[in-house]
Amino acid sequence: MKEGFNVINNELLSKDTIKQKLATMEKIKDTESLCPECLKVLKAQLFRDEKDQVVIIKECPIHGIFEDIYWSDYQMYLKAKRFEHIGNGLTNPRTKRTEKGCPFDCGICNEHKSHTVLAIIDVTNRCNLKCPVCFANAEATGYLYQPTTDEIKRIIDNFRSNEPVKPPALQFSGGEPTVRDDLPELIEYAKKSGFHHIEVNTNGIRLANSIDYCKKLVDAGACAIYLQFDGVKRETYLKTRGIDLLDVKLKVIENCRKIGFDAIILVPTIIKGVNDDQLGDIIKFGVANADVVRCVNFQPVSITGRIDYEKRKEMRITIPECIKLIEKQTDGQIKADDFYPVPFVVPISQAVGALHNHRYVEFTVHPHCGMATYVFVEGDKMIPITRYANVEKFMSVMEEVYQLAKDGHKIKAKMKMISSLKYVKWGLLRKLLLPILKTGSYKSLADLHYRMVMIGMMHFMDLYNFDLERVQRCTIHYGLPDGRIIPFCTMNTIHRSEVERALSIPLK
Repeated sequence: MKEGFNVINNELLSKDTIKQKLATMEKIKDTESLCPECLKVLKAQLFRDEKDQVVIIKECPIHGIFEDIYWSDYQMYLKAKRFEHIGNGLTNPRTKRTEKGCPFDCGICNEHKSHTVLAIIDVTNRCNLKCPVCFANAEATGYLYQPTTDEIKRIIDNFRSNEPVKPPALQFSGGEPTVRDDLPELIEYAKKSGFHHIEVNTNGIRLANSIDYCKKLVDAGACAIYLQFDGVKRETYLKTRGIDLLDVKLKVIENCRKIGFDAIILVPTIIKGVNDDQLGDIIKFGVANADVVRCVNFQPVSITGRIDYEKRKEMRITIPECIKLIEKQTDGQIKADDFYPVPFVVPISQAVGALHNHRYVEFTVHPHCGMATYVFVEGDKMIPITRYANVEKFMSVMEEVYQLAKDGHKIKAKMKMISSLKYVKWGLLRKLLLPILKTGSYKSLADLHYRMVMIGMMHFMDLYNFDLERVQRCTIHYGLPDGRIIPFCTMNTIHRSEVERALSIPLK
């Protein structure tokens, strides 16, 4: 390490002081990360610090030591890790890890451990807003990235050629995808290509301005509106988007309700000190509109660009912090213990798949990428699914079902599966779960989802908390016109500017 770069948390420290500081912390594991300055792949370690937080520390021989919070609660970190499931990727990867190494050979390479669950296509980087927190818009970059209609259709076809599991869900994103007039055509093509679930990631401006446009998207096959929704206070939007958009969000909800569309996903970007006081109110808003809102999907801010530790500390908020704030701000109606990591549900996919000799999507994302729970709405009360079922014992039985079916004991597996319902307390939940276990159909899964509101969060990485192990298990993938398929976090931290510049034209 070069002299003058012995820095942790913006403090100039001697090597001996650094060693003493590290000696006070419990090492959890080794991993790999990136230097935020030069993007060099670095050895990194996770530590448990004196505040019971999990921190990531890495050293660049040129730019020094970097530390950031990985997870703000060690016990919750351990809980999430208990339910990890490592997938086996694609049998037809598009690139090989041979030249630059992970994460620069993304494409997806042969070492990626998860198949695509949610496919994303950025149909443009144009936008009708100039958000301070955005990482992808033409005004900020100075160039126009907008694949042609035919190129996007080829990306759709490329995703649908994935093996052994074809992705069931597709999101059209940007920029702002609704600035493209051919978006309904693209949705219709994706539907015909076999995508069961198609969502539009939008700020809502065009949908608020035209109920006819809302209907046009739905008629084309849109299954969900992934609505940017940063809070219930007007001043929040002034800080995050540069303009008061609350009435726009309310109008989108009103228009969807008028046309009978009931699949809005509220997507708040959470920034400490900006809107972290509103998590409970956002959930309550979603529940109050549960006739059209299916999910609230919080996204703790991913910090782009070079920014010093103190500024990061002001903005940084992690999944455990959000979960604790939700418990506090919902007066304990939703508790921290109600949340489980995304791969928690993998045993259901495996068990039903083994019984039906079919490979279903498996959410083998890294356990520290996201957590979620479901709530039933009873009047003005929110009742988490964990009140109606012993979810851990239920999943444990699903693991047994999978093993029995995989070993050829399908009758025993079916009997075991039926016995799993003893861990489900509520009649309606039993009624809704049984069709999923029997058929594994998309409709049966949708029927369950539509009786509840999902409360989830995904914390996408930036260069400061980057973990290559997480990248290799990513299930959210971008499709590109050149045939590559790139994991979400590497696309937005490494590849976006290079890819879009190579396939763009000057904005002017």
